Amino acid sequence: MDRPDRKLNRLENYDYSRNGLYFITICTKDRVPYLSKVSSVGNAALGVPRNAITENGIFDVPHVKLTKYGEIVNINIKKINEIYKYVSVTKYVIMPDHIHMILFVSDFWDKPLKNGTPRAAFLTKSISQIINGLKSISTKQIGFSIWQKSFHDHIIRNEKEFLEICDYIDNNPINWVNDIYNQNYWR
Repeated sequence: MDRPDRKLNRLENYDYSRNGLYFITICTKDRVPYLSKVSSVGNAALGVPRNAITENGIFDVPHVKLTKYGEIVNINIKKINEIYKYVSVTKYVIMPDHIHMILFVSDFWDKPLKNGTPRAAFLTKSISQIINGLKSISTKQIGFSIWQKSFHDHIIRNEKEFLEICDYIDNNPINWVNDIYNQNYWR
């Protein structure tokens, strides 16, 4: 029996270790909400903008509470900046069943020294190797795989796209709360 042709996830002939900004989305297996819980705070579920301030002067935004597995993933995301010499996590959010992050890859990334020794251990800057490393170490620490195969990427081409994606990441929790399909996760 012939297998169906599988759609390629990456751009053909594109060097994913090339300098630039990459918007990455990693999903959990079967979209199970292993990573966090997004709770509605006040009127956030009614669509109040994320920068709205209540009468008491408190920001009225959804709250993302990481699970035990989410904490493990969070620690490992933060370590990317230390482990890889030419890569930095610029922005990220850990949602219940997925992660969004922006990776910055540059040959000129200068890691600060810590106790007189370089902090970066690996020279690799291949996006696939970095994401596979994150998934692998998280799986080892959790004790079983929570990850969907592969990941989604988008090459950020200009400042406008970068700012739009940053806004998308910032607003992801409130969009989650407002999304009728996800309301069973925050109640």
